Parts: sequence; C-alpha cells; structure tokens
Amino acid sequence: MKYALYLPRNSYAIIDMDELKYCYKYPHPAITADAVVFGFDGRDLHILLVERGLEPYKGSWALPGGFMRIDETVEQCAARELREETGVTDVYLEQFHTFSGVARDPRERVVTVAFFALVRESDYRLIAGDDAARASWFGPDELPPLAFDHHDIIDKARRHIREVLRTRPIAFKLLDEKFSMDELQRLYEAINGTTYDRRNFRKKMVSTGLVRSRGASCRLGVNRAVNFFSFDEDAYDERRAADPKGRNPFDL
Repeated sequence: MKYALYLPRNSYAIIDMDELKYCYKYPHPAITADAVVFGFDGRDLHILLVERGLEPYKGSWALPGGFMRIDETVEQCAARELREETGVTDVYLEQFHTFSGVARDPRERVVTVAFFALVRESDYRLIAGDDAARASWFGPDELPPLAFDHHDIIDKARRHIREVLRTRPIAFKLLDEKFSMDELQRLYEAINGTTYDRRNFRKKMVSTGLVRSRGASCRLGVNRAVNFFSFDEDAYDERRAADPKGRNPFDL
C-alpha cells in the first residue's frame, strides 16, 4: 500500500508502506553470541580463545563468537561461530548469561548472549578460520589481555559452572569414558579452586554408587598400573527420575 507524504513548499513523496513495515523510530541493538569453551587434558582445565584477525582489537585474544544472522537463533549463531573460528563442532552449548553493557563494543550497541561448553580436548583438533587468525587453549588463570569485556564473561562463566557442578555431574563431560580418580579430583579442584584430601575424595565418589571400577591397566608414559573408573550415566538418570529433588550425589 502506498501513501503520499506531503512535504514543505507544496512537494510530496510517495511512501511504500510495505517497504517500511520493519522500520521504527527507535534504534536497534545488534546481537552476538559468545562461547566459553572449557576443555580438560587429563591434568589441567583450559579455556578456548581465538586471536582476532579483524578490527576492532585486531591481534587480541577473544572468545569465539560473532553477530547473529537474521535467519538464525542465538544457539545456532553460537554453534556456527564456534565451528567457523575454531573447527570445534557437535558440542552441547548452554546459555548462562546476557551481557548488555552500553559501551561494551566500540562498533555499535551490542548485546551478547553467552554460552558455556564442556569438551575433552583430545576430541578436537583446533583449526582457526573465518575472522580468527589463531585458536588455542589457555589456563583460566593464565589468560592474555582480552578484547571487549571477555574477561568479565569468562569470570561469570567460571562462577556459573561451579554452581552447576553442585547440582549436575557436568565434570564427566570433560573426561574420557575411562578415567583415573586422580584425573577426576584434579578436575574438581580446577573448577572449584580448592584442594581435597585424596582418600576422602575417592571415598565420596565411590560411595555414590555411580562411579564404577573398570580395573587396572597401564597407561602410556606411566610405569605402574592405573585404576580406571567410568561414570554410569544411565543409573544416574534413573536415580534423578525417581527423585528429581534429591541432592546431587557428586556435590562436594
């Protein structure tokens, strides 16, 4: 439908309302999705970062992420950007916070929806792509200077997964199917920022009835047999289904 818009000095313009149906007088913020990907290599916890290949902050390290396209959800955007910038695919991404500081991006008004993911580092070979010059793992307490407000996003993500660990056994997503008790303890200590007594930690985990012994075997580079365990996810799901409000048995 077209209307005539009369202007000063007896002039007018023809306005096509169909073309303006998505135009508003209020400015719109852009939306981005960023992913805080936690990885574990059997000894240490790491966070996945990319080196920016474009301005702003060209050459600085940042979280994998970018602008949401008009035809995708923020979840799809987070997965796509992670795949394009690092080569990491098929990971479970969980939304944990929205960052909407007014001056957080020098380009324009940008709101970021942040996600976290938990992966086994050995499952992926990092391949930088798109506008990322490099992709690499960094220790949570050894991060380089970061672009935008990504230090704040990472701090929030670290606090968040500590809380999630109290209610869900997310640590096992970072471990191989078979793991040692030392690996599990190191992972808990890295996430929670504390230390546990080795004997008490083992006793607590075994007492859940959900960490099954897989026997002892030799591991490459280790001159002794290592006792391995596995997490019985099916038994855990059955227990939670029977008692949804029950205490997480892995809450230390």
